[in-house]
Amino acid sequence: MASSGVRHGQTGQVQNMMMKFNNDTNEVEFDFKGKDLIKGETDGSSYPNGGLRATHTAGGYLALDTSSPIFLRGDTIFVPSAFVSYYGAALDEKTPLLRANAALSKQGTRLLKHLGLEVKDGLRANIGLEQEMFLVPREEFYRRPDLQLTGRTVIGRNAPRGQEMCDHYMAPLSSATAALACMQEIQEECWKMGIPLKTRHREVAPNQFEFAPLFGSNTTQIDQNLWVMQIIEEVAPRHGLAALLQEKPFNDVNGSGKHNNWSIATPDGVNLLNPHNVLDATGNDDAFPIIMAAVVAALDEHGDLLRMSIASPGNDFRLGACEAPPAIVSTYLGDDMTFFLEHFKDGKGKGAYKPGVKTLDLGTREVLPFEVPAEDRNRTSPFPYGGARFEFRAVGSSQNVSMVNTVLNTITAEKFAEFADRIEAGESPAHIAQETLKKHWKVIFNGDNYCADAQQELTERGIWRIDSGVEAIHRLTADKNIALFEKMNVLTKEECMARSDIMHDHYTGTVEMEALVLIDMINGHIVPSCKAGEVGPVAELHEAVTTLKSGLAAIHAAETSYEKAQLARVLRLETMIDIRVTCDAAEEVVPANLWTLATYKELLFLDSHSDAPAEMYE
Repeated sequence: MASSGVRHGQTGQVQNMMMKFNNDTNEVEFDFKGKDLIKGETDGSSYPNGGLRATHTAGGYLALDTSSPIFLRGDTIFVPSAFVSYYGAALDEKTPLLRANAALSKQGTRLLKHLGLEVKDGLRANIGLEQEMFLVPREEFYRRPDLQLTGRTVIGRNAPRGQEMCDHYMAPLSSATAALACMQEIQEECWKMGIPLKTRHREVAPNQFEFAPLFGSNTTQIDQNLWVMQIIEEVAPRHGLAALLQEKPFNDVNGSGKHNNWSIATPDGVNLLNPHNVLDATGNDDAFPIIMAAVVAALDEHGDLLRMSIASPGNDFRLGACEAPPAIVSTYLGDDMTFFLEHFKDGKGKGAYKPGVKTLDLGTREVLPFEVPAEDRNRTSPFPYGGARFEFRAVGSSQNVSMVNTVLNTITAEKFAEFADRIEAGESPAHIAQETLKKHWKVIFNGDNYCADAQQELTERGIWRIDSGVEAIHRLTADKNIALFEKMNVLTKEECMARSDIMHDHYTGTVEMEALVLIDMINGHIVPSCKAGEVGPVAELHEAVTTLKSGLAAIHAAETSYEKAQLARVLRLETMIDIRVTCDAAEEVVPANLWTLATYKELLFLDSHSDAPAEMYE
């Protein structure tokens, strides 16, 4: 639920000792039974459950997830599990994902049979997750109650320098600061658990970094990513740092994401999004465009669900801010692919899709000419095609991406099922795909999604656009979406309603904490600093506290989770932003020696604010 900055880790854990006392000798004996790996029971009534259970119906059951390997760390065996209620309702993020995986495998296998490929052991959804985060000096972190309690700065005047020079992105990782050693230890800790973090580098914003793993099955990669986030938070303090996984911890510099690179494959490695793989496996020129037509249609029909799946509180400030795609769910296919599908759609061309390449000749003897794909990268698209995968770029950095992949698999499974049903009823596969592409062509956009004119054009096309995360969450309970999840046996109506309430409550709780910490910072830091310096908008600050308290009272008075979240969004994105301007104006005029909160200048520039270790001078 994107809880970074609120709780440590996003898994639920109960750690039991594997021991017992011998009844005859009273000596301690090792006690480990295989059945303990298969099923467990716990009282988890305090978990968010959206009404699926209560304290008097609190049973929660754990069942081994055989799709994800067991982890060993220290003296503990960690067993990935599904978590359900006494009546079988999903209380976790994993159970719906496993159901969606089953739906995708079943319906994809049906469709592929009609396209010329018999798959015996089902399909697998693969993902690769890029993890971005900030590393800041821990001593300054302790001087920011908002970072400590909510994971983001609710106030803060911009430093004289930001990311204007693009100087941080891909710059060398310097051993003169703690960041490199921290990242090395994170990789080492992960490797001990069988989690290979293949790539590390600096990201765009000051003090922002990224890890990227190898890709693999979605359940394995999600479980590993949950561990990666926990390890990042645990290792950072050992190096005098604090790790911030929240999507937008700082204003006016880039926030953090977790790009979800998604593909579908057979057990023997045939990637359904790789045109060469599909052609070789099926011998059918039409197979690949038919698969692509299903994905395009799924995106167009259910863009609201994809938007819902990324509606973490931190994404409020990140989407569309020239660091993440806007909340308009289109797809980039590139000129070559678009040309091919358009001709297929209109019946103008025959033959398989052959991705183009071009040769770059630098005109030097030392560097030989080399080939590159004909398609460029479109970093502004929410869902660009990348040659053998789709990259869902709008996912938030602190998210558990189970819901993201549950949605991707479910909407694709539904389209695969629709195509298979129509083929079995006697329709031509190619005709179905052509008709589908004509209907859903509007969702394809290869231009600049950051451009205001382009956004207006896409909105006028009727592409899903939901700017509000609160409203996006509400789409989970729309009739068409409940029908979809029930049809695919992924979520029941009750499970959809529960998740909607939980996500709205999570949003409201996040905003309430931010508002309360802002009140504390105004009363305990900003007003006293202003008075000490005999400067600043003291009256306006006192008025701001009253306004915040009134806003919180209104939220508490609302009746439903949805209504509370709607009011919380106004408080956060209107009232608190106005109050932030007042607070930042105070920071601007208060003498530095009287300002008690860590500033952006002190938080964001390890390279210029860190002394090198002693051995660097030897």
